[in-house]
Amino acid sequence: MESVDNKEEIRNSDSKFNQEIHSQVVRAGKRTYFFDVKSTRNEEFYLTITESKKRFEDNGSFHYEKHKIFLYKEDFEKFTDCLQGIIEYINENQGESENDNKQVDSVPEGEPVANYTKVDFEDI
Repeated sequence: MESVDNKEEIRNSDSKFNQEIHSQVVRAGKRTYFFDVKSTRNEEFYLTITESKKRFEDNGSFHYEKHKIFLYKEDFEKFTDCLQGIIEYINENQGESENDNKQVDSVPEGEPVANYTKVDFEDI
């Protein structure tokens, strides 16, 4: 996946339909989350959030299981309000767990995903 940060360059290109605008990746344990800003034909931005998990078959081969959410601009406020409320509820009612202290790795903005690999000794 390639990160595109120059929105003006995309808007000024020859293509009338520019889908991929900007991307960020969060690696969190066995899951990877992709946050992608895309554009409709009318040049309206929307967000896709993709969760990707590596799944192994009995024969040792693997595939990536992906789940995707499309979030449109008119729903951003409702979504963020609900998400913040749910996070606050969990933090107030569940307390800390062992996983709360684990570090989540994020690929720096503008850095291609393919060039970023984090290896922990626990993974080897």
